[in-house]
Amino acid sequence: MSKKLRQLICVVAAAGACGVLLTMPANARSGNRGKVTPDNAPAATTQQQPAAKPPQQAPEAETKEAMKVQVAADAAARLQAAGEFVKKYPKSTLRPQVAGLVLEKFNDVKDDAQQITLAENFLTVFNEPTEAEQIQPFAIDAYVRANRHVDAFRVAAVYLARNPEAVGILTQLSLHGIDQARRGNAQFVDASRQYGIKAIELIEADKKPASFDDARWAEYKTKWLPQLQQYLAVLAYTSKNTAEALARLEKAAALNPADAFNYLMISDIQNVEYQRLAEEYKAAPAGAGKDELLKKGQAQMDKVIDAYAHALALSEGSEQYKQVREQMMADLTSYYKYRHNNSVEGMQQLIDKYKTPKP
Repeated sequence: MSKKLRQLICVVAAAGACGVLLTMPANARSGNRGKVTPDNAPAATTQQQPAAKPPQQAPEAETKEAMKVQVAADAAARLQAAGEFVKKYPKSTLRPQVAGLVLEKFNDVKDDAQQITLAENFLTVFNEPTEAEQIQPFAIDAYVRANRHVDAFRVAAVYLARNPEAVGILTQLSLHGIDQARRGNAQFVDASRQYGIKAIELIEADKKPASFDDARWAEYKTKWLPQLQQYLAVLAYTSKNTAEALARLEKAAALNPADAFNYLMISDIQNVEYQRLAEEYKAAPAGAGKDELLKKGQAQMDKVIDAYAHALALSEGSEQYKQVREQMMADLTSYYKYRHNNSVEGMQQLIDKYKTPKP
């Protein structure tokens, strides 16, 4: 691989041209912005208690005070009424229902700043750990969207300490933190890597959250597992851990064979290994050892050629990959001719073999 192509790969990665870096997960997608329900992928993980009328066995005074929460018009009004209720009856058995009444209206809030304010105020009123857990995923998502990264990871750490298998939160924070690293903010790399590894472990072990049905869980795994593998591969690649990067890229490619970026990165890693073998071959004395290195080098070059062909086939027609494709084709042609008696016969057929069939 030429130096120019490696530089272009870095530009592509920095610009977020790989599919995973273009599709950061958040509850705000497709009209599901900031909902407290468990129906938002990937960050939803909690079971919201459904709002219900206070049970009649509660003392009448408490029931009347709780009804003020239920009739309040919006989230802010309900939270204010709930605050008054908790001040008067801090040990009331109606606290869970009152908290649920407040959360029910949080789904109507659209403004990021207002969402954060409401979430933070909720935590001052309902400060028991089990109560806080009801709003923390909502707060995490709002912090992510508002670029309040420190707060997002701070709240996530508290939530995940009590809910270590919250796969949605793990996925969201892993991808978000690695995306921040791509943008030059490496503050959350360690936590993001830890969260990503745990999310992959849960998905591969088929630990379906209670809030998911089988169809939604299958969709979730298909969408997010290859992206997690690719994100962690990019992180390993930038940390010069090429063995891990290659293993994760190969898993990502197997899970999502249509993603050109995986093969672009694989070709770079495979080529570095080829260059290493080539230098070792040049320095080796004549003999059986040198002959064996030649065989290894040629086999390694074939891996590079195959990865190039994959990447070229899958990136066809992509404006994002235009410059990379031009340089990749030049490098592929050089390698292919070296391995085929200075001929390009069969090269285009190799590329065509890996093209995604058009519907």
